[in-house]
Amino acid sequence: MPSATWRSTACILCECNCGIEVQLGGEDGRRFARIRGDKAHPGSKGYACEKASRLDHYQNGLDRLVGPLRRRPDGSFEAIDWDTAIREVAARLASIRDQHGGESIFYYGGGGQGNHSPGAYSGATQSLLGIRYRSNALAQEKTGEFWVSGKMIGGLSRGDFERCEVAVFVGKNPWMSHGISHARVTLRKLAKDPKRSMIVIDPRRSETADLADFHLQVKPGRDAWLVAAMAAVLVQEDRVDHAFLAAHTQGAEKLVPLLERVDVTRYCEIAGVDEELVRAASRRIAEASSVAVAEDLGVQMNVHSTLLSYLQRFLWMLTGNFGKAGAMYMPTALQPLTGRRTAPSGGGRTSPVVGARIITGLVPCNVIAEEILTDHPKRYRAMIVESANPAHSLADSPRMREALAALDTLVVIDVAMTETARLADYVLPTSTQFEKTEFTLFNFEFPNNVFHLRRPLLAPPDGVLPEAEIHARLVEALGAMPTDALPELRQAAWRGLDEFAEAFTGFVADNPQALPLAPVILYRTLGEALPPALKEGAVLWGACQFCAQEYPDSIRRAGFLGEGPALGNALFEGVLAARSGIVFTVDEFEESFARIRTPGGRLQLWIDELEEAVQGLEEGPRDEDSEYPFVLSAGERRSFTANTIFRDPLWRKKDADGALFLCPEDGERLGVAEGELVRVTTRRGRAEVRVALSDRMQPGHISLPNGLGLDATSEEGELQRVGVAPNELTSLEDRDPYAGTPWHKRVPARVERVA
Repeated sequence: MPSATWRSTACILCECNCGIEVQLGGEDGRRFARIRGDKAHPGSKGYACEKASRLDHYQNGLDRLVGPLRRRPDGSFEAIDWDTAIREVAARLASIRDQHGGESIFYYGGGGQGNHSPGAYSGATQSLLGIRYRSNALAQEKTGEFWVSGKMIGGLSRGDFERCEVAVFVGKNPWMSHGISHARVTLRKLAKDPKRSMIVIDPRRSETADLADFHLQVKPGRDAWLVAAMAAVLVQEDRVDHAFLAAHTQGAEKLVPLLERVDVTRYCEIAGVDEELVRAASRRIAEASSVAVAEDLGVQMNVHSTLLSYLQRFLWMLTGNFGKAGAMYMPTALQPLTGRRTAPSGGGRTSPVVGARIITGLVPCNVIAEEILTDHPKRYRAMIVESANPAHSLADSPRMREALAALDTLVVIDVAMTETARLADYVLPTSTQFEKTEFTLFNFEFPNNVFHLRRPLLAPPDGVLPEAEIHARLVEALGAMPTDALPELRQAAWRGLDEFAEAFTGFVADNPQALPLAPVILYRTLGEALPPALKEGAVLWGACQFCAQEYPDSIRRAGFLGEGPALGNALFEGVLAARSGIVFTVDEFEESFARIRTPGGRLQLWIDELEEAVQGLEEGPRDEDSEYPFVLSAGERRSFTANTIFRDPLWRKKDADGALFLCPEDGERLGVAEGELVRVTTRRGRAEVRVALSDRMQPGHISLPNGLGLDATSEEGELQRVGVAPNELTSLEDRDPYAGTPWHKRVPARVERVA
């Protein structure tokens, strides 16, 4: 029977991290018996999609790790104690650092959806080992957008879809992927209001497209021509906001002549979308009082991804849709998503072997294997993987497995025995997201921005540690923890935050070399003075102090009082006290203009590095490959797919093995009926999969879901693989020339019926 007590926490399956409440049950009291939306959460306000109701499959997964493991010479694993694990891991990584430099140790991960404390605490370990190169899932998807946004705005922007007159979704299906507040409620409201409109750019007739006023069903991979044509319509029909351009932008004198030359008719033909429909959608944008635009993986993991991040911004910049209700805005951040409080940019750094552009400190994922599998003296020789699974999630899994096996040392910190953990030299098990204090830094709401520090629902089993404790022990084993200063700082923390702020500030001023270790120092001092259920939240004290320096007026509007450190302390206390989350800033839309961090504080319409790419569209698309006539979208989000923390296939109620979606016309041509097997072949691999005929697909376009193909443990203790792992079919070479993001949504493929 479930407990009568409802406990507040949050969903961890997408960036929205909606507040939920859980009733525990089961024989051991550790099952998630019932789950519902948390009405007290100031952001989600009781909203939650159906996927959250299945979170027991994460918390009680059969692949759960319950103690440190060390690989034997024969490839099997043996259990070891924590002291041995920490001592040996620290020694091996320090040896590699001392012999080859810290830049030879690569860090991948740092937290998944809703699991961001590892990214905070691991900074101390990375600094101490001299790690210079790192990456995570953002480099799979968002770095092209980060780079463009940094160039054009000097920060990240979002759209106000709850108030906009026109919503534009580019390669995005929020009905399934969410990414906007109260996604399905918001979409229904947009669809039902005759004064509002929705424009969806997607090669598939998605669930969001079903609700749209304009579905621009572009040919796969032809989005750049479509969006360029839409921007050209705005210019050629003189539907731009000239007053806004004069007051708030720079570079129109270069951009406008370029768009005037675009052959809209030809571009629409290339895109495969009726020209009159394109013109009507563009005019609807121009006529609207407010427009919000969002792009997502459909274009960010596709050809022209960085270019598309540039082109889509023309739709709202040319029409003046920034800094007002219903349009685009720049949110506050308790801690910036990119880990930097400066404008996101490339920064001029490149990876040591391949020379790939590093954006917001992240090495492109598609070059990691190349950086390892070489005899180059600067190759990566060791890797720390934390809360991530690159052996499954990165392109060309066979090549990635080969690279991971070639490392001198691979250390995995995770909850479950993942595909990557099975290749590791050491596996360090950590608490689940519901067994420790946890938080997310995806804070994008506006005008009221929300932060949620989640308390643990359960005690962790014996043998696992939270990431904060693991990194603190690694720093101690490496002999760098300033143990002499800890008692005084701890005593100051017990006396109150004001005294702690003074003591910690003085300590850092006298010992600037200790600043990179601040996360674990806070954990060992301030964390000891916090209630045990909040200990891992100690690192947020520093984030609150920086936030108070950057957004003092916004924080005061949210009801916090004080100046300087006192304001940061007040914010921190509010974060600790709010079980269902808290509004930490309140803004006016016009404040977005003051947050623009570009020369002259203006939106930049021109990026020199992308001029050639825009002009290159005039040449048309490259020739299609007759050997691979289909376009495979690898990693589609469906009703019962999520990120791969759901390892148990039993969580899926529908489409259990992840069918290949194929249009009926192609099925008839191939002689394939519903439910039959086909063989999908790409330049990199092949797989057999069941077919589901779907009239949502265009001819020549096929899709496989994300989250499948995991080697999960069955109830009998045997490994079983359900469905196709998409990255057995993708290629490292297929990547964006600017950001290196993979082209998972446009994989040339061949489909054949299996007899």
